[in-house]
Parts: sequence; C-alpha cells; structure tokens
Amino acid sequence: MTHDDRTTPGAAVADDDGAGRSAGAAVAVLDDEGTVIGWTGAAQSLTGFTAQDVVGRGAVEMLVPAQAGRRAAAQARRCRTENGWSGVAGVRRRDRDPVDLTLCVRPLARADGKRQWLVCAAPAGARPSPVGGLDVESLLSGAPIGICLRDAQLRCIWANDALAVHDGISREQRLGRRVSEVLPGEQGERVEAAQRQVLAHGVPVVDHEFRRSDPGHPHRERTYSISFFRLDDGEGRPSGVCTMSLDVTDRERARERLAVLTESSTRIGSTLDVMRTGQELADFAVPSLADYVTVDLAEEIRLGEELPVPFGAAGGSTPAFRRAGLASVHDGAPESLWARGEHVFVRESSPFSAVLTTGTPYLEPVLDTSPGGWLAQDAKRAEKVRRHGMHSLMVVPIHARGAVLGVAVFVRSADPTPFEADDLLFAQELVSRAALALDNARQYVRERATALALQRDLLPHRLQGGAAVDVACRYLPADREDGVGGDWYDVVPLSAARVALVVGDVVGHGIHAAAAMGRLRTAVHTLATMDLPPDELLTRLDETISRLSDEDLEANALTGSVLGATCLYAVYDPVNRSCTMATAGHPPPVIVSPDGDVTIPRLPTGLPLGVGMASYEAVQLELPEGSVLALYTDGLVEERGADIEEGMRRLGDAVAQPGCSVDALCASVFDTVPAPAPSDDATLLLARTHALDPGEVATWSLARDPAVVGQARALTQSLLAGWGLEHLAPTTELIVSELVTNAVRHGAGPITLRLIRHRVLACEVFDASDSIPRLRHARATDEGGRGLFLVARLSRRHGTRTTAEGKVVWAEQELTPAQA
Repeated sequence: MTHDDRTTPGAAVADDDGAGRSAGAAVAVLDDEGTVIGWTGAAQSLTGFTAQDVVGRGAVEMLVPAQAGRRAAAQARRCRTENGWSGVAGVRRRDRDPVDLTLCVRPLARADGKRQWLVCAAPAGARPSPVGGLDVESLLSGAPIGICLRDAQLRCIWANDALAVHDGISREQRLGRRVSEVLPGEQGERVEAAQRQVLAHGVPVVDHEFRRSDPGHPHRERTYSISFFRLDDGEGRPSGVCTMSLDVTDRERARERLAVLTESSTRIGSTLDVMRTGQELADFAVPSLADYVTVDLAEEIRLGEELPVPFGAAGGSTPAFRRAGLASVHDGAPESLWARGEHVFVRESSPFSAVLTTGTPYLEPVLDTSPGGWLAQDAKRAEKVRRHGMHSLMVVPIHARGAVLGVAVFVRSADPTPFEADDLLFAQELVSRAALALDNARQYVRERATALALQRDLLPHRLQGGAAVDVACRYLPADREDGVGGDWYDVVPLSAARVALVVGDVVGHGIHAAAAMGRLRTAVHTLATMDLPPDELLTRLDETISRLSDEDLEANALTGSVLGATCLYAVYDPVNRSCTMATAGHPPPVIVSPDGDVTIPRLPTGLPLGVGMASYEAVQLELPEGSVLALYTDGLVEERGADIEEGMRRLGDAVAQPGCSVDALCASVFDTVPAPAPSDDATLLLARTHALDPGEVATWSLARDPAVVGQARALTQSLLAGWGLEHLAPTTELIVSELVTNAVRHGAGPITLRLIRHRVLACEVFDASDSIPRLRHARATDEGGRGLFLVARLSRRHGTRTTAEGKVVWAEQELTPAQA
C-alpha cells in the first residue's frame, strides 16, 4: 500500500464486484491516539468492517496494510503537526484487496482540551468535500447522530433524518436556508454565529449546547451537543461547514442529578435533629423530583432508642410511625392526611406496608384508582388522590444496617409526567443519603440521652443544708450539646447539725469524665459519712483514686481511668460557726461576710488527686452568721488573657449582694460574670451559714465514774422536759445511759455529754480515747455487749467520729414536725 500526499485524487478504483462503481462516502472518528471511536454505516459498506470490528481498536492496526504501517505512523505525526491532512491513501478491506481512498482528516476540539479526529473518506475519483459533489446519501440514513452539510453561505445542502428528530425541523424546511431562517430567536442566532466563526477561522466548535422541549413530555427539555467543523475543497479553500448533533439528554440529566445529590449532602442533615432532617429531605425533593413528599419515621428514631424490627420480621404488624417531613407545591400541603408530628396510620394491604416489610422500593407510574386497586380500600386517601390530581407514586424505604428507619413517599400531581425507573433510582440515592444523616442523628440522640441520664444519676438531685446552711448550685458544662462534664458538687449532712460542702473537677469532658466524676463523688460521699476530718478525707480519697487508676491501667482501660482531679472539701459546724476546709489542687473559696466584705482565704495547696504521695492540711475559720461561701470550679473564673485571681475577685463582687437569696445569687453570677471558659465546665455552689441558738444546745462535763450514768439520765430528762420533748425521754435516757456507760468503761479522760436540738435530736458523748467502739451481737449467755445494738435500734442514725482530743460517739432521733 502507498500513500499519496497529492490533494488531487486519482481515478476511481474498481472493486471486486465491478469496475467504476463507487463504494460511497464514509465518516470515522478517531481519538488522539488513533483509536477508532466512531464508525458509520457507509464506512462499513466501503471497507467491510463493522463497528464491532473496529471501534476501540487502532486505525493503523485495522485499516492500514501491514507493509505500509511505518509510513502511516509518520503520516499521523505530520497530521498532528499540520493540524490536518488530505490526500490519497491505501486502506485495507475485510476479506478483499486494499483500495485507494481519498481521505480528509480534520481535528475536533473538545471542551476538556483533548483532540479527536474526523476522517471523511471516499473512493479515489470522488471528492470528500460535500460542496464538490461528494456522494453523501449514505450519511442520510442509519447515522446515530444528526448531520447537516452547509455551503460557504451557510445554507443547508444536505441533512440526515436524525437531525429533524433533534431540532424538530423537517428536511424540506431546512434545505437552502440558514439556521436563523428556520430557527428564529436567540438559539438560532447563537448557532449561526458559531458556524460563521468556524467558517472564517477553521477552528472547530465542540459541545455547543442546544435545548428544546421534549415532544413526548412537554414539561421536560431535551439537550443536544452540537459540533461544527469546516470543510475544505481539494485546494484547501473553505467550502462549507458540517454540523453534527448528538442527543445528550441522559448525560445532562445524570450530571444535573449528580449536582443535586451533591447539594443534598449540605442541605439534608444540617443538624442532629431527626425531625428536622426528615423535613429537610421533604423540602429538598419538592419540586425538583416530586410535587408532594412525605417522610415518616419510626417512633424509636425520634426517641433515640434501638433500631426497629428488621425487614421481614414485623410479624404482620406495622411499626408506629410519626410524620417528620411534609412538603408540597401547594401551600399548607392539603394532600396530607396527617400533619407534621402526628402519628401515621398505614394499612397492611397498602404498598407502604409492603415496602416496610420487604425493604424494596415501590414504583407505580400511573396510580390505580379503579375499584379493584389498593386505593379502593382506603377511602380517605383515595379522595385526596382524586381531589388533588395525584397520578404517579414512588415509595422508598428509609433504612440503615438492615432495619427500618421509616418511609419516604413521592407523588406527582402538577407535573403530568409519570415517574420512571430513573426517577426511582434517583429517589433511592437521595433517601439513602438522608438515611445516613438520620441514623447519625438517632445515635446522637441515644448517646446524648445516655450521657444525660448518667449525669443526672451521678449528681445530687436535691441539696439539703439542714439547719447549718442555705444552699444553691448552678452547673454549666463546656459541652452545651451533650451537657456532660467532669465537675461535681455535693452537700452531705453530718452529725450534730454539721454539713460538708464539696466541689470537684475531673480533667476532661464527656461521658468518660462523667463516669470518673461519679466514682469520685461516691468515694467522697462514703468517706464523708465516716465523719473524717477534711485533710484525712482527701488523703484517703487520693489513695482510693490511685488504686482505681492502677486497676484501670492493668485492664488497659485508659479511657475510663481518673487521670487527674481537684477537690475542695469543707465542713461547717453551726454550733460554734466554725468552717474547717482542705483543698487538693482546687481554688480556694470566696467568702462574703453579712455586710458584703469579700475575703479569699489562703489555704495550703495540696496536690491534685490521683497524683500520689500527696499530703493535705486543714484550716479552720470562724464565720459570722449569714456569711456566704462560694465554692466553684476554675471554669467559672478563668478567662483567656486574664489572671485567675481577677476572676475570683469578680466572683466575690457578684456574690456580695446582702439580702439576696442564694438561688438569686447563683443566677446573678452566671448573668453578670463574663462567659465561662468554652473549654471548661463551670460550677458554682453557694452556702449561706446559720448558727444554732444557744438554747438549742446543752453540754455537760461528767467525771469518769459509773455513778455519773444516773446523773446523765436525770440531766437528759430535765432538758427534754424544757424542750417539750417528754415523749422522747425514755428512749433518749436509754441512749444516753448506754453511751455514757461505754465511755466510762472503755474510754479515757473526762467525759462530755452534749444534746443538740435542730431538725433531729442529737446525742453526743465525748472522751479522750481514740479507740472506736464496734457493734456486737451478744449471745444469750453474755451479760453485756448489747449497748450499741440497743442504740442502733432506738436511733435514726448513729456513728463515731474522731477529734483532735479523742472521739465522739453519737446518735440521732427523728422529731415530728409538730415537735420540731
């Protein structure tokens, strides 16, 4: 085979079937690598190769004889360099000898910058230019694209049948006329302007967009991609323009829907509220996909509970659903039987139940309103369908991990076009993206409910200061959404009308910090009921936390271990108005006197809890009655760029409001103090002190002699008569007798008996011994050992606490409201 670069073709070559008969015109499209990507019926007639033979294969491999391959490769490089080529070349035919063809190769530019090549071929002796009389009849039938050939004046001289389908203009209307004459308006002017540009400059225009109404669906548009390239004659002079149009409606629709799905990811699931997410799905689908959309979610989703029954396991019953989303092209969504937020009733014989049970979407392009259809069994729904002209339906399940979340219903009424399979696929993709957001929201609701329940259970539900203090507290977590943090507070009633005030702070936030806080609060509460002094209590607490942390480390449970915590523990005694406190790395309290003076005591700063090797020192202060103690966490007083002491002074100024209740002061502090640190929880515990009236306390010093037991009973009987508590005299005398007897027998030093009347009647016996009495269950043959057992049975509470001078054994009895 030889290649001839002459632009004037030679004589016609006879084929095997007879001399001189033209094989017809042919068009092929190659990519920039020389691979065939387009092949017409005329090319098949000319070469014998079908489109299945050549498309996707190299043109040199298929069409160039083996002996001319090197020359063809060189010619291809020249074609790229000179941006085209025309001449005569030998082309291989299937099962026949090669034939010389006149070729015209022109580049096609694409929008993405890549080049393609249009190859027009005709038997040698014919001209590849349409204006020069090329036989183009083969182009008028069977081509999958619309083709139009125009002369140098841009008048139509040839057009195939497919083009009329694209633009709706018949061949008779088109021939001899320019585009602007048969397609008036802006679109015709734009097309003709592109053709003039191609004719003048020779640069092809690819992917020019043209839209027109779909004849089959008037409410839809079809999109066509039009390419223009110039045709030159044998001498290289411009002789016309070839127009090729391709229906790209499906491609454009897919691209538009991909853009819609991308947008849906930003508009659906903007919050972690399942009801709002359901409404966002409905709003997004109207009117882009449907005229009326409902989104119904299982009740468990809204409550953040476990997922509902998996598909096919409903046992014949339909789960309870609530309408979460409702949208319509009509104001007020009159098509809906239920308002948003209401429970939805689903008949078992309806497609909705079938979708819920099987998990398979349902498409009904034309709603069946006949007497035998499913709507006939639902009169109210059928009436809505008829009234609002609803004619096409899609039902798509909303599911995640194989379980039902809900169902989305899409309906068309104003748009007369019925739903198609592509619409159902699009709806499924849209719903699946919404389902992910809904499941995330459901899990968030469940985890938040769990965290809040944990927080509520771990913190005290009600604070009681008894006769010692009036208390109030406010807690603001750094995590405003979850409401869970590591701060804690407590007020623990102690014996003899005393009360313990506690504030602590665990490092970190969230559920793990809350769990660690719960462990600390439980430990503090337990140690407080043992009536340990503040410094000893913190020492025991540090040991407990260190032991728990070691256990967590051994179990590889770092997330649950207490890595660090601070605590302030104070005990206030209303009898002598003393307040004993110790701190483990926690800020000191702010104390406001009754006349508004603010003081911040300097406490020995101990190491935070859990560090180990810590020692703590207690400080005792005497407070005037009506003083306010403010215990807090550092999140309340810390401010970026400011000293923490400045925040403490600011807190004191906010609390220094004589005459305000502690509840009002708490609210005032959070209203007037700058916003707490966003990275830390903020807690405030306020306590206004009271003092017991001296007439409510009686104290006697007794000799360490068995004879004083009777004296103690007599003193008790006389005191109770003065207090109007004669009915408690028998039990109180027995309690006093047993406690004083134990102090005489097993104690040391002088003995002190004290009775305190506040909300309960407290009896205390002091001695100098540090030995702790134990409750024993005496045998029938024992003569003693029943003293503390009797005290326990006769009293509301009883116990022992150590003091610097020895110990106190105490017991409390209830007072009725009339006797208090």
